[in-house]
Amino acid sequence: MSNSADSPGTQSTGSGPGRRLRFRPVRVLTAAVFALAGLIFFTSFDTAKGTDIRQDGSLLKLSDLIQQRSRKNKGLDESNAALRGSVESLAESDDGSSKAQDRRLSGLEQSAGTQKLTGHALTVTLNDAPPNATAKLPGYPEPQPDYLVIHQQDLQAVVNALWQGGAKGIKVMDQRLISTSAVRCVGNTLILQGRVYSPPYKITAVGDPDRLQQALAASKAIQTYMVYVNVYGLGWKVTDDGTVTLPGYSGTVDLHYAKPVQ
Repeated sequence: MSNSADSPGTQSTGSGPGRRLRFRPVRVLTAAVFALAGLIFFTSFDTAKGTDIRQDGSLLKLSDLIQQRSRKNKGLDESNAALRGSVESLAESDDGSSKAQDRRLSGLEQSAGTQKLTGHALTVTLNDAPPNATAKLPGYPEPQPDYLVIHQQDLQAVVNALWQGGAKGIKVMDQRLISTSAVRCVGNTLILQGRVYSPPYKITAVGDPDRLQQALAASKAIQTYMVYVNVYGLGWKVTDDGTVTLPGYSGTVDLHYAKPVQ
């Protein structure tokens, strides 16, 4: 059977029908490239379904998921607090304890932070610097993005200083801190006891206002932070709130610990 001179990838080397045909790999390679391009185009179209993938609202962002879980945790905390109040009311009605035992239990609950606390309070507010901030003082470099946001160490420095100043109780945002509370930051958001917060961050402490102020001023970590306040415009404000009432901690107080592998 003879080959046609019009067959893909071949070319005649002469005019006679008995001449041999020469194979052209360049044409085959070109066809393969176009076929691959078509496959990529079809796959992209099938994935996007005719929409802009980057703008597709159906793709749930991680930040949206975190905010959703944070709201759910807040609702669970509130439900837990209501149930705990009901249980305590029922227990107090006939628990067989003496008045001395009740007073001791109340004192332990106050120390643990599970009961409301009323007293004179200070509030420290930390905030990110403006995104277009520049160095305000000579001799300092222009800021890196890292210089302009509140970090976990900044929040921890304030909380630690307030405890050092004799705080009887501390609230970060709308949550009371207890001995197992951990102040953690992920990116420029605060994660506290399963809930997420954005700046500005407010830390309120009940205690002697003069001692609290002195402890803030004496903290080496806060002195470092104040350099960034003065140079790059990070937010810092301390206010005397007068008499306030801190909420009791409403989350679980169960301790979780590691166990050895058997």
